[in-house]
Amino acid sequence: MLMHQGLGLDRFNAIPRERAIHALFECCCCVTWARKVADARPYDTHEDLLTKCDIELLAFSQADLNRVFESCVHCETSDNSVEELSRVTRARISRMLGPVGGYPEY
Repeated sequence: MLMHQGLGLDRFNAIPRERAIHALFECCCCVTWARKVADARPYDTHEDLLTKCDIELLAFSQADLNRVFESCVHCETSDNSVEELSRVTRARISRMLGPVGGYPEY
């Protein structure tokens, strides 16, 4: 379960860098990846964020992939591929952000 859920894109763009890195780390378990994605903020759309996530995942070496799969995503994948990691990461980011329009403020 993610600690950061339903943040919404606007809030994700506005939170401090360290908190954004922490939220992203929950999605992929790689600090370097989380820093690169957080540092590219702000994102205009959910898809822009997901695209940046995929671009950074494609830069992983096999050693990077192995570390990520050993640390946190092994239970959700059928193989240790970038495609599987992208699928898991996209699902986790979608949970982190919540619906495209965000949740209403009460």
